[in-house]
Amino acid sequence: MNKIKTGIIGCGNISAIYLKNLKLFDSVELAAVSDLDLKKAEARAAEFKIAKVLAPEKLLKDKDIELVINLTIPKAHKEVALAAIEAGKSVYNEKPLAITREEGKKIIEAAKKKNVLVGCAPDTFMGAGIQTCRKIIDSRELGEPVAAAAFMACPGHEGWHPGPEFYYQKGGGPLFDMGPYYLTALVNLLGPVKRVTGSARISFKERLITSQPKNGQKIKVEVPTHIAGVLDFKAGPVVTLITSFDVKASTLPVMEIYCGQGTLSVPDPNTFSGPVRVKRTAQPEWQEVPLVFGYSGNSRGLGVADMACALLSKRKHRASGELAFHVLDIMQALHEASEKGRHIQLKSSCERPEPMKAGLKEFELEK
Repeated sequence: MNKIKTGIIGCGNISAIYLKNLKLFDSVELAAVSDLDLKKAEARAAEFKIAKVLAPEKLLKDKDIELVINLTIPKAHKEVALAAIEAGKSVYNEKPLAITREEGKKIIEAAKKKNVLVGCAPDTFMGAGIQTCRKIIDSRELGEPVAAAAFMACPGHEGWHPGPEFYYQKGGGPLFDMGPYYLTALVNLLGPVKRVTGSARISFKERLITSQPKNGQKIKVEVPTHIAGVLDFKAGPVVTLITSFDVKASTLPVMEIYCGQGTLSVPDPNTFSGPVRVKRTAQPEWQEVPLVFGYSGNSRGLGVADMACALLSKRKHRASGELAFHVLDIMQALHEASEKGRHIQLKSSCERPEPMKAGLKEFELEK
């Protein structure tokens, strides 16, 4: 089949799994890699046998490249995405889509004018675990969803990440870093959100880096590091969400959906696998549910490959700009709700992505 020629801008930590996986899909041809630090790009090109290493501006001018994968840090997402769109290329951003809804709107509007597509991570909701949950919810075997709870609680990234500063700068924090996984999964399962409220705080004004190579350096914290939110979904469920970089240890569940006839335990939305468990009202014990979809391993890049299929066949792609903008809108509204001390009505919405097809082989997608 035809392949979409693709280039990656940003060769940091996350780029390796994209490069590894995208070489295995038949809808994508990895044509070039790029980074402001060309040595990083050269190292990735050698590791994954990519033919071209280009400076970012040269990759954007390459007429053969149809799709740009934007793996830069969050505050650069808008600039790189708009440059790709202006060059007539579709773009797939690493999460979040942008760091403000104003920036996100510019990306979406520019793509419409240029008649190109926008996609955005995360694509973990397309994996076996969340898709199995989606099937359970859509079948109504547990009844109507009435509420949910989602918790991402950890001590932060300065103890392991080699360059953790951006996690505490604008566009970072636990909500913008990890929230997209949780919110994208929830929107996939329950539909769009209509209003939110919440509270947020900066618990520690400085963070001490204990990882290498910056051990001993301090980070000034610019964004809330503990956010507690309540989300009203258009379909009715009320959802509690906590994201935190201030929790040293916890026994909270990752995510649970509370339905009329039981509870669904959703796996970590930062993964593609399970376990998926249900507790039905009439049953005394939790039961693990077999995963009935493909992509249970680390399949990052799946959203890119699905987007490439959409470019080839003109169907909709799942990890869409519309979905990512709604998630961005929710996150910014949660911060605003805390600042203003009230509910925030959301102006954005989106369709639930199409469920994945059952029976697909690994690294296969419907055309």
